[in-house]
Amino acid sequence: MSLKSFHIVFISLSVILAGGSAVYAVSAVQGAMGYVWASVAAASGIGLVLYGRRFLAKMKQLEAAG
Repeated sequence: MSLKSFHIVFISLSVILAGGSAVYAVSAVQGAMGYVWASVAAASGIGLVLYGRRFLAKMKQLEAAG
């Protein structure tokens, strides 16, 4: 498995974990802290998706150049 493939798999698993953490926080944690935790987890997931898209675009650019 190449480093690029490993990176994509790792980012994908991290996005799934962040989404699961957000769902768990809403369903299991009582009070305002659950919503804070869910918001942080959801923001992390969104950030990881944006990072993954930028990573793929950069890899395509590097493959085209070289």
